[in-house]
Amino acid sequence: MTENSQSPSRGRIVAVTNQKGGVGKTTTALNVATSLALAGQRVLLVDVDPQGNLTSGVGLKGGRAPGGTSYEALVTDGPPDAFVLPTPFDNLSLMPADRNLTGAEIELVTMPERERRLQRVLDPLRVRFDHIFIDCPPSLGLLTLNALVAADAVLIPLHCEYFALEGLAELVGTLRRVRSALNPALDIEGVLLTMYDDRTNLGQLVARDVREFFKDKVFNTIIPRNVRLGEAPSHGIPCVVYDAKSRGAAAYVALANELLARRAA
Repeated sequence: MTENSQSPSRGRIVAVTNQKGGVGKTTTALNVATSLALAGQRVLLVDVDPQGNLTSGVGLKGGRAPGGTSYEALVTDGPPDAFVLPTPFDNLSLMPADRNLTGAEIELVTMPERERRLQRVLDPLRVRFDHIFIDCPPSLGLLTLNALVAADAVLIPLHCEYFALEGLAELVGTLRRVRSALNPALDIEGVLLTMYDDRTNLGQLVARDVREFFKDKVFNTIIPRNVRLGEAPSHGIPCVVYDAKSRGAAAYVALANELLARRAA
């Protein structure tokens, strides 16, 4: 990937979401963000999943910014910059998460403008970053709703298996409801086929069905099954750094390039 020296003045916020677990949300957020950072883009990762896997994936498990984690960002009124941590990787910053975030689902219920708490934090950070990626939990609760209201677009990772198609209509329905009531500008950044095995007929059939449904919203890049993508998080290193020559890393670099090309078009 070539370095992009012209940074937009207003960073784009993308929520990486799918209510199904195990489809590659965190892996996608982590590796596409790191690929962009390696190319000289200023990138912020926002972890709003109580499991905190994104935070662990950059080697910062248990890490806290001066103002706290994304939990404090949602339920307190501290300055947005106070919730951002540098990571060990150039141009890549993190709003970390920990288990306390579980309580935010309950605490947010009684708060005014509860769906816009994350938007209130992230909007001022657009001037610092070219890209902001939000890693959502595998549910459609208040944490994910906050991400969808804050975002300009959603990136939907989709596991190439039959059951991945179930629930897709529900997710699309949720996006429509968010558009109509809370965020009319919310777009689909793209649908990403993950864990693809070209040796199986099923993978090819799912890929065909998804392309028929979403048309040009489906990324040309497909993420293959790759053991390195599973290994890298245990070392606290994104796969594009852990093993840059692996098939998985190469696919995410290609995805980052495709994402940049789409935005420039």
